[in-house]
Amino acid sequence: MDPDSVAGVGRVPHGSSDDSGLLDFSANTNPRTPPGVRDVYEGALDDARTYPPEPPREFRVAAGGYLDCAPERVLPTPGGLAAIRLAIGTTVEPGDTALVPAPSFGEYAREVRLAGGEPVFVAHDRLPDADPGEHALAIVCNPNNPTGEAYPEGGLRSFARRCRERGTTLLADEAFLDFTDRPSLAGLPSTIVARSLTKMFGVPGLRAGFAVAVGEEYERLETARRAWNVGTPALAVGAYCLRQEGFVAETRERVRGERARMGEEFSGPFAVHPSDAPFLLLDVGERDPERVVGVARERGVAIRDATTFRGLDSHIRVAVRLPAENDRLLEVLADA
Repeated sequence: MDPDSVAGVGRVPHGSSDDSGLLDFSANTNPRTPPGVRDVYEGALDDARTYPPEPPREFRVAAGGYLDCAPERVLPTPGGLAAIRLAIGTTVEPGDTALVPAPSFGEYAREVRLAGGEPVFVAHDRLPDADPGEHALAIVCNPNNPTGEAYPEGGLRSFARRCRERGTTLLADEAFLDFTDRPSLAGLPSTIVARSLTKMFGVPGLRAGFAVAVGEEYERLETARRAWNVGTPALAVGAYCLRQEGFVAETRERVRGERARMGEEFSGPFAVHPSDAPFLLLDVGERDPERVVGVARERGVAIRDATTFRGLDSHIRVAVRLPAENDRLLEVLADA
Protein backbone atom coordinates (compact mmCIF):
# COMPACT_ATOMS: atom_id res chain seq x y z
CA MET A 1 0.00 0.00 0.00
CA ASP A 2 1.32 3.42 -0.95
CA PRO A 3 0.98 5.90 1.97
CA ASP A 4 0.90 8.86 -0.40
CA SER A 5 -2.14 7.43 -2.22
CA VAL A 6 -4.31 6.53 0.77
CA ALA A 7 -5.68 10.01 1.47
CA GLY A 8 -7.11 10.34 -2.03
CA VAL A 9 -8.89 6.97 -2.15
CA GLY A 10 -12.45 6.70 -0.83
CA ARG A 11 -14.65 3.77 0.08
CA VAL A 12 -16.89 1.94 -2.39
CA PRO A 13 -20.52 0.86 -1.80
CA HIS A 14 -21.52 -2.75 -1.33
CA GLY A 15 -24.66 -4.81 -0.98
CA SER A 16 -25.89 -6.62 2.15
CA SER A 17 -28.30 -5.15 4.65
CA ASP A 18 -27.70 -5.23 8.40
CA ASP A 19 -31.43 -4.83 9.02
CA SER A 20 -32.64 -8.23 10.22
CA GLY A 21 -36.19 -7.21 9.41
CA LEU A 22 -35.48 -7.16 5.69
CA LEU A 23 -35.31 -10.10 3.30
CA ASP A 24 -31.89 -9.43 1.80
CA PHE A 25 -31.51 -9.77 -1.97
CA SER A 26 -28.77 -7.12 -2.10
CA ALA A 27 -25.93 -9.53 -1.20
CA ASN A 28 -25.14 -12.57 -3.33
CA THR A 29 -24.58 -15.12 -0.57
CA ASN A 30 -26.08 -18.56 -0.25
CA PRO A 31 -28.99 -18.46 2.24
CA ARG A 32 -28.00 -21.98 3.31
CA THR A 33 -24.84 -23.35 4.89
CA PRO A 34 -23.68 -26.97 4.76
CA PRO A 35 -25.18 -29.17 7.51
CA GLY A 36 -22.74 -29.56 10.36
CA VAL A 37 -21.05 -26.16 10.11
CA ARG A 38 -22.18 -25.07 13.58
CA ASP A 39 -20.73 -28.19 15.20
CA VAL A 40 -17.42 -27.74 13.38
CA TYR A 41 -17.22 -24.11 14.46
CA GLU A 42 -17.99 -24.87 18.09
CA GLY A 43 -15.56 -27.77 18.08
CA ALA A 44 -12.77 -25.46 16.89
CA LEU A 45 -13.18 -23.01 19.75
CA ASP A 46 -11.04 -25.06 22.14
CA ASP A 47 -8.28 -25.20 19.53
CA ALA A 48 -8.52 -21.42 19.21
CA ARG A 49 -6.86 -21.10 22.62
CA THR A 50 -3.55 -21.47 20.77
CA TYR A 51 -2.28 -19.91 17.53
CA PRO A 52 -3.44 -21.55 14.29
CA PRO A 53 -0.92 -23.92 12.68
CA GLU A 54 1.55 -22.39 10.22
CA PRO A 55 1.10 -23.34 7.50
CA PRO A 56 -2.54 -24.45 8.02
CA ARG A 57 -2.15 -27.84 6.30
CA GLU A 58 -5.71 -29.20 6.56
CA PHE A 59 -7.24 -26.11 4.97
CA ARG A 60 -4.68 -26.10 2.18
CA VAL A 61 -5.29 -29.77 1.41
CA ALA A 62 -9.06 -29.22 1.30
CA ALA A 63 -8.69 -26.16 -0.95
CA GLY A 64 -6.27 -28.00 -3.22
CA GLY A 65 -8.72 -30.87 -3.55
CA TYR A 66 -11.57 -28.46 -4.24
CA LEU A 67 -9.74 -26.82 -7.15
CA ASP A 68 -7.65 -29.84 -8.17
CA CYS A 69 -4.37 -28.01 -7.54
CA ALA A 70 -1.36 -28.66 -5.33
CA PRO A 71 -2.04 -27.74 -1.69
CA GLU A 72 1.40 -26.11 -1.57
CA ARG A 73 0.12 -23.46 -4.00
CA VAL A 74 -2.73 -22.41 -1.68
CA LEU A 75 -2.46 -19.38 0.62
CA PRO A 76 -5.35 -19.01 3.11
CA THR A 77 -6.69 -15.47 3.51
CA PRO A 78 -9.41 -13.84 5.65
CA GLY A 79 -11.88 -13.69 2.77
CA GLY A 80 -11.60 -13.29 -0.97
CA LEU A 81 -11.04 -9.54 -0.74
CA ALA A 82 -7.95 -10.12 1.38
CA ALA A 83 -6.61 -12.36 -1.40
CA ILE A 84 -7.32 -9.59 -3.92
CA ARG A 85 -5.55 -6.98 -1.78
CA LEU A 86 -2.56 -9.28 -1.30
CA ALA A 87 -2.32 -9.94 -5.04
CA ILE A 88 -2.56 -6.27 -6.01
CA GLY A 89 -0.29 -5.10 -3.20
CA THR A 90 2.48 -7.48 -4.24
CA THR A 91 2.17 -6.68 -7.95
CA VAL A 92 1.32 -3.00 -8.45
CA GLU A 93 3.84 -0.27 -7.62
CA PRO A 94 3.32 3.51 -7.63
CA GLY A 95 3.05 4.66 -11.24
CA ASP A 96 1.96 1.26 -12.59
CA THR A 97 -1.25 0.73 -14.54
CA ALA A 98 -3.70 -2.16 -14.28
CA LEU A 99 -6.44 -3.34 -16.63
CA VAL A 100 -9.72 -3.34 -14.70
CA PRO A 101 -13.10 -4.57 -16.02
CA ALA A 102 -16.15 -2.30 -15.97
CA PRO A 103 -18.77 -2.54 -14.75
CA SER A 104 -17.37 -4.84 -12.10
CA PHE A 105 -16.47 -5.14 -8.42
CA GLY A 106 -15.51 -1.66 -7.23
CA GLU A 107 -12.75 -2.84 -4.90
CA TYR A 108 -10.43 -3.65 -7.83
CA ALA A 109 -9.90 -0.03 -8.81
CA ARG A 110 -9.78 1.05 -5.17
CA GLU A 111 -7.01 -1.45 -4.34
CA VAL A 112 -5.01 -0.47 -7.42
CA ARG A 113 -5.20 3.17 -6.35
CA LEU A 114 -4.25 2.32 -2.77
CA ALA A 115 -1.12 0.69 -4.16
CA GLY A 116 -0.29 3.90 -6.02
CA GLY A 117 -1.32 2.55 -9.41
CA GLU A 118 -3.83 3.75 -11.97
CA PRO A 119 -6.75 1.59 -13.15
CA VAL A 120 -7.33 1.47 -16.92
CA PHE A 121 -10.95 0.50 -17.43
CA VAL A 122 -11.97 -1.94 -20.16
CA ALA A 123 -15.50 -3.15 -20.94
CA HIS A 124 -15.80 -6.40 -19.02
CA ASP A 125 -16.96 -8.40 -22.03
CA ARG A 126 -14.02 -7.17 -24.14
CA LEU A 127 -11.32 -7.71 -21.55
CA PRO A 128 -10.19 -11.16 -22.81
CA ASP A 129 -9.48 -9.56 -26.20
CA ALA A 130 -7.52 -6.65 -24.73
CA ASP A 131 -3.79 -6.18 -25.15
CA PRO A 132 -2.05 -6.57 -21.75
CA GLY A 133 0.51 -4.09 -23.10
CA GLU A 134 2.80 -2.65 -20.48
CA HIS A 135 0.32 -3.04 -17.64
CA ALA A 136 1.63 -4.56 -14.41
CA LEU A 137 -1.67 -6.35 -13.76
CA ALA A 138 -4.88 -7.38 -15.49
CA ILE A 139 -7.99 -8.33 -13.50
CA VAL A 140 -10.90 -10.54 -14.50
CA CYS A 141 -14.00 -11.34 -12.46
CA ASN A 142 -15.41 -14.71 -13.52
CA PRO A 143 -18.42 -14.74 -13.52
CA ASN A 144 -18.47 -10.97 -13.64
CA ASN A 145 -20.18 -9.00 -10.89
CA PRO A 146 -22.70 -7.36 -11.36
CA THR A 147 -23.52 -8.58 -14.89
CA GLY A 148 -23.34 -12.28 -14.05
CA GLU A 149 -21.93 -13.91 -17.17
CA ALA A 150 -18.93 -16.24 -17.14
CA TYR A 151 -16.17 -15.92 -19.72
CA PRO A 152 -15.70 -18.63 -22.38
CA GLU A 153 -12.91 -20.85 -21.08
CA GLY A 154 -10.88 -20.79 -24.29
CA GLY A 155 -10.85 -17.01 -24.54
CA LEU A 156 -9.89 -16.58 -20.90
CA ARG A 157 -7.01 -19.04 -21.11
CA SER A 158 -5.80 -17.38 -24.29
CA PHE A 159 -5.83 -14.04 -22.47
CA ALA A 160 -3.89 -15.60 -19.58
CA ARG A 161 -1.27 -16.80 -22.06
CA ARG A 162 -0.96 -13.33 -23.61
CA CYS A 163 -0.56 -11.80 -20.17
CA ARG A 164 2.23 -14.23 -19.41
CA GLU A 165 3.98 -13.49 -22.70
CA ARG A 166 3.82 -9.72 -22.05
CA GLY A 167 5.01 -9.98 -18.45
CA THR A 168 1.62 -8.98 -17.01
CA THR A 169 0.28 -10.75 -13.94
CA LEU A 170 -3.34 -11.88 -14.25
CA LEU A 171 -5.60 -11.73 -11.19
CA ALA A 172 -8.68 -13.92 -11.59
CA ASP A 173 -11.40 -13.29 -9.02
CA GLU A 174 -13.41 -16.52 -8.98
CA ALA A 175 -15.74 -15.68 -6.09
CA PHE A 176 -18.79 -16.90 -8.04
CA LEU A 177 -17.20 -19.63 -10.14
CA ASP A 178 -18.40 -22.20 -7.57
CA PHE A 179 -21.90 -21.78 -9.00
CA THR A 180 -20.79 -23.04 -12.42
CA ASP A 181 -19.14 -26.24 -13.63
CA ARG A 182 -16.31 -24.33 -15.30
CA PRO A 183 -12.70 -25.07 -14.33
CA SER A 184 -10.56 -22.67 -12.34
CA LEU A 185 -7.46 -20.94 -13.69
CA ALA A 186 -5.62 -22.06 -10.55
CA GLY A 187 -2.13 -23.29 -11.31
CA LEU A 188 -1.54 -21.29 -14.49
CA PRO A 189 1.81 -19.44 -14.62
CA SER A 190 1.73 -15.67 -13.99
CA THR A 191 -1.83 -16.03 -12.68
CA ILE A 192 -3.17 -15.40 -9.19
CA VAL A 193 -6.60 -16.85 -8.40
CA ALA A 194 -8.66 -15.37 -5.56
CA ARG A 195 -11.41 -17.51 -4.03
CA SER A 196 -14.00 -16.87 -1.35
CA LEU A 197 -16.04 -19.18 0.88
CA THR A 198 -18.56 -16.40 1.42
CA LYS A 199 -20.78 -16.89 -1.60
CA MET A 200 -21.23 -20.65 -2.03
CA PHE A 201 -21.13 -21.64 1.63
CA GLY A 202 -23.11 -18.73 3.11
CA VAL A 203 -20.56 -17.65 5.75
CA PRO A 204 -19.69 -14.00 4.91
CA GLY A 205 -18.99 -13.10 8.54
CA LEU A 206 -16.50 -15.93 8.99
CA ARG A 207 -13.98 -14.27 6.61
CA ALA A 208 -12.41 -17.25 4.93
CA GLY A 209 -10.89 -17.48 1.46
CA PHE A 210 -7.64 -18.22 -0.29
CA ALA A 211 -5.32 -17.38 -3.16
CA VAL A 212 -3.62 -19.81 -5.53
CA ALA A 213 -0.45 -19.04 -7.47
CA VAL A 214 2.77 -20.62 -8.74
CA GLY A 215 6.33 -19.44 -9.35
CA GLU A 216 7.27 -15.85 -8.59
CA GLU A 217 3.69 -14.85 -7.92
CA TYR A 218 3.39 -17.48 -5.20
CA GLU A 219 6.69 -16.47 -3.64
CA ARG A 220 5.60 -12.83 -3.41
CA LEU A 221 2.26 -13.74 -1.84
CA GLU A 222 3.84 -16.15 0.64
CA THR A 223 6.43 -13.59 1.70
CA ALA A 224 3.87 -10.80 2.17
CA ARG A 225 1.13 -12.87 3.81
CA ARG A 226 0.72 -12.16 7.51
CA ALA A 227 1.35 -15.06 9.87
CA TRP A 228 -1.81 -16.48 11.51
CA ASN A 229 -3.92 -14.40 9.16
CA VAL A 230 -6.93 -16.74 9.37
CA GLY A 231 -8.40 -17.81 12.71
CA THR A 232 -8.73 -21.42 13.81
CA PRO A 233 -12.57 -21.60 13.57
CA ALA A 234 -12.49 -20.13 10.05
CA LEU A 235 -9.83 -22.62 8.97
CA ALA A 236 -11.78 -25.54 10.43
CA VAL A 237 -15.12 -24.49 8.92
CA GLY A 238 -13.43 -23.66 5.63
CA ALA A 239 -11.77 -27.07 5.34
CA TYR A 240 -15.07 -28.75 6.20
CA CYS A 241 -17.10 -26.73 3.67
CA LEU A 242 -14.62 -27.32 0.84
CA ARG A 243 -15.23 -31.06 1.16
CA GLN A 244 -19.05 -30.84 0.90
CA GLU A 245 -19.42 -31.93 -2.73
CA GLY A 246 -23.09 -32.83 -2.37
CA PHE A 247 -23.96 -29.43 -0.95
CA VAL A 248 -22.17 -27.68 -3.81
CA ALA A 249 -23.94 -29.80 -6.44
CA GLU A 250 -27.34 -29.27 -4.83
CA THR A 251 -26.79 -25.51 -4.57
CA ARG A 252 -25.74 -25.23 -8.21
CA GLU A 253 -28.87 -27.06 -9.34
CA ARG A 254 -31.17 -24.95 -7.17
CA VAL A 255 -29.61 -21.67 -8.27
CA ARG A 256 -29.66 -22.70 -11.93
CA GLY A 257 -33.36 -23.54 -11.82
CA GLU A 258 -34.44 -20.55 -9.76
CA ARG A 259 -32.34 -18.14 -11.81
CA ALA A 260 -34.02 -19.32 -15.01
CA ARG A 261 -37.48 -19.08 -13.44
CA MET A 262 -36.84 -15.60 -12.06
CA GLY A 263 -35.32 -14.42 -15.33
CA GLU A 264 -38.40 -15.50 -17.23
CA GLU A 265 -40.73 -13.77 -14.74
CA PHE A 266 -38.69 -10.58 -14.76
CA SER A 267 -38.39 -10.45 -18.56
CA GLY A 268 -41.76 -8.70 -18.80
CA PRO A 269 -41.22 -5.61 -16.65
CA PHE A 270 -37.41 -5.51 -16.94
CA ALA A 271 -34.57 -6.24 -19.34
CA VAL A 272 -32.71 -9.20 -17.83
CA HIS A 273 -28.97 -9.63 -18.34
CA PRO A 274 -27.86 -13.24 -19.03
CA SER A 275 -26.26 -14.71 -15.91
CA ASP A 276 -24.22 -17.74 -14.79
CA ALA A 277 -24.06 -16.42 -11.22
CA PRO A 278 -26.37 -16.47 -8.18
CA PHE A 279 -27.80 -13.06 -9.08
CA LEU A 280 -29.52 -11.20 -11.91
CA LEU A 281 -28.84 -7.71 -13.27
CA LEU A 282 -32.08 -5.97 -14.25
CA ASP A 283 -32.45 -2.85 -16.38
CA VAL A 284 -35.43 -0.93 -15.00
CA GLY A 285 -35.71 1.25 -18.12
CA GLU A 286 -37.45 4.58 -17.53
CA ARG A 287 -38.07 3.85 -13.86
CA ASP A 288 -35.91 5.50 -11.22
CA PRO A 289 -33.67 2.73 -9.76
CA GLU A 290 -33.50 4.51 -6.42
CA ARG A 291 -37.27 4.58 -6.23
CA VAL A 292 -37.50 0.86 -7.11
CA VAL A 293 -35.03 0.08 -4.33
CA GLY A 294 -36.98 2.29 -1.91
CA VAL A 295 -40.37 0.74 -2.73
CA ALA A 296 -38.93 -2.74 -2.23
CA ARG A 297 -37.44 -1.72 1.10
CA GLU A 298 -40.78 -0.34 2.27
CA ARG A 299 -42.21 -3.79 1.59
CA GLY A 300 -39.50 -5.58 3.55
CA VAL A 301 -37.06 -6.51 0.77
CA ALA A 302 -33.51 -5.22 0.24
CA ILE A 303 -32.17 -5.11 -3.34
CA ARG A 304 -28.99 -3.59 -4.75
CA ASP A 305 -28.98 -0.24 -6.51
CA ALA A 306 -26.56 -1.17 -9.32
CA THR A 307 -26.09 2.40 -10.50
CA THR A 308 -23.18 2.46 -8.04
CA PHE A 309 -21.28 0.29 -10.55
CA ARG A 310 -19.28 2.14 -13.19
CA GLY A 311 -21.25 2.65 -16.42
CA LEU A 312 -24.68 1.55 -15.14
CA ASP A 313 -27.42 4.15 -14.77
CA SER A 314 -30.74 2.28 -14.88
CA HIS A 315 -30.04 -1.04 -13.16
CA ILE A 316 -30.71 -3.03 -10.03
CA ARG A 317 -29.19 -6.34 -8.99
CA VAL A 318 -31.04 -9.10 -7.16
CA ALA A 319 -29.73 -12.30 -5.60
CA VAL A 320 -31.16 -15.75 -6.25
CA ARG A 321 -32.34 -17.14 -2.91
CA LEU A 322 -34.73 -19.94 -1.90
CA PRO A 323 -37.91 -20.55 -3.95
CA ALA A 324 -40.39 -19.09 -1.46
CA GLU A 325 -38.16 -16.06 -0.89
CA ASN A 326 -37.79 -15.56 -4.62
CA ASP A 327 -41.57 -15.64 -4.94
CA ARG A 328 -41.74 -12.78 -2.46
CA LEU A 329 -39.23 -10.75 -4.50
CA LEU A 330 -41.18 -11.35 -7.69
CA GLU A 331 -44.35 -10.18 -5.98
CA VAL A 332 -42.71 -7.01 -4.62
CA LEU A 333 -41.01 -6.00 -7.86
CA ALA A 334 -44.13 -6.61 -9.92
CA ASP A 335 -45.56 -3.49 -8.30
CA ALA A 336 -42.36 -1.42 -8.09
